Amino acid sequence: MRIGFVGLGVMGTPMAANLAKAGHELFLYRGREGLDGTHCTSAAEAAAEAEVVILMLPDTPDVENALFGPEGVAEGIKPGTLVIDMSSISPTATKEFAQRLKGCDYLDAPVSGGEVGAQQATLTILVGGEPDVFDRAKPLFETLGKNITLIGGTGAGQTAKVANQIVVGLTIEAVAEALLFAEKAGADPAVVREALMGGFAQSRILELHGERMVQQTFDPGFRIRLHRKDLALAIRAAAELDLALPNTAATQQLMNAAIADGDGELDHSALYRTLRRHP
Repeated sequence: MRIGFVGLGVMGTPMAANLAKAGHELFLYRGREGLDGTHCTSAAEAAAEAEVVILMLPDTPDVENALFGPEGVAEGIKPGTLVIDMSSISPTATKEFAQRLKGCDYLDAPVSGGEVGAQQATLTILVGGEPDVFDRAKPLFETLGKNITLIGGTGAGQTAKVANQIVVGLTIEAVAEALLFAEKAGADPAVVREALMGGFAQSRILELHGERMVQQTFDPGFRIRLHRKDLALAIRAAAELDLALPNTAATQQLMNAAIADGDGELDHSALYRTLRRHP
């Protein structure tokens, strides 16, 4: 399949590499050297060559610009092309973008699993869109991930991703508090973490991010700056629903403190050291 891929950062690069390994022909916009495929000078050029366009970008304005800005996807895309936005962005904006791309199929398909999941093709993929369009895209999703779910109509994938980021963010904060409490109380946080892994507190976040906290290794991963953006999406969407998310808001504030401390490009497990600095 001929695939235009726009957004080749920490997540997009290994995802594109997995598609190339599976035999797909890639048209890359801003791809890194050494990545198999045709390197294009614009998103419009990549879209013009493709049957499917995949976007993997940081935020809502980036997706809007890639789609509708100068030399964007909309300028080059052919009728009938499938657009798959795998970024994590606003559910409301997602619905608007799908309506603006006339004559094309559209799926929102944000992912969870981080850089490791992208490299190992084990991502969880949360999809919004029509069932027949989902069926068309499913072989591509199966090249990129393992847990693939059609959540509902357009925007439902982004809604599920926001929910995911609430759970992940609050759980990272909880693990950080627990291990910091253990440390300050005189217990070895490494031993405490190991003990908790055998009990009801066991989780992937305690396993993976707890280990990062114990080892003080905070290379991303998933950056605090981007996770704060996702929690901001949650809080804005909740306001539209007249819904309070007090602990989400508190965790976002902790991420604000981390960014103010210069840690925005670190993995979100670095909230551990933010708590240490701001007791």
